[in-house]
Amino acid sequence: MTSHIHPTALVSPHAMLDENVSVGPFTVIHDNAQVGSGSRIDGNCELGYPTPLAEGLPLIIGRDSVIRSHSIFYQGSAFGDGLVTGHRVTVREKTVAGKGFQIGTLADIQGHCQIGHYVRTQSSVTIGQQSQIGNFVWLYPGVLLTNDPNPPSNDLLGVTLEDYVVVAVKSTLLPGVRIGRGSFITAHSLVGQDMPENSLVSGSPAKRLCKASDMRLNGDIRIRAYPWQKRFVRGYPDSIIEAWASGNLDISFQSEELEP
Repeated sequence: MTSHIHPTALVSPHAMLDENVSVGPFTVIHDNAQVGSGSRIDGNCELGYPTPLAEGLPLIIGRDSVIRSHSIFYQGSAFGDGLVTGHRVTVREKTVAGKGFQIGTLADIQGHCQIGHYVRTQSSVTIGQQSQIGNFVWLYPGVLLTNDPNPPSNDLLGVTLEDYVVVAVKSTLLPGVRIGRGSFITAHSLVGQDMPENSLVSGSPAKRLCKASDMRLNGDIRIRAYPWQKRFVRGYPDSIIEAWASGNLDISFQSEELEP
């Protein structure tokens, strides 16, 4: 099936669109953009926004992606299959993300960062430059990953979030902080120091209260809240759900060359 491009869209003849791609009204796709098969680009989007900071690298959007209206993706970034965005998303150059990345409405990804597979971010999340995010990470509304220890400066220190980390509503992580695998950061926390894996982190300034795996579900203390993947699987591929059910939380992904 050939691609469907709305007559008001402006698609460069040098852009690369695979089969069965739809492009909505008034969307602009620049020369240096590649869109995988089965993807949907809604109206008033801009893909491959040119910037010298991309050093000539293309924008790569994987297969079966959905980019909703008024979203802007700069050239020089690469995304695996199944990218899904909300509305009015901004993604700067040299952002590299794996499969199944979900970006919430009004999110701002400031570029030059690495993001793993099946990461989910909700509305108004800001991911600063040099951030390093593992697989299966959750960032809830209003989360801020900062990167400048002496603002304003050029000495950027990105936040690192290991696999399965959950950061709750309106928490702020300060430059260079590393959060260990499977940790949970409660709402409105201000985190300024590294935390080991499996930590329940809370407060301003935040402290480690106990193991995240010690938490129980609100309303049913018989059930452990963490690791969360033992009780919540909605929207993940069957192969991953089966691995979690068998107790395998160390899921490996085939190496994919996502660098543009």
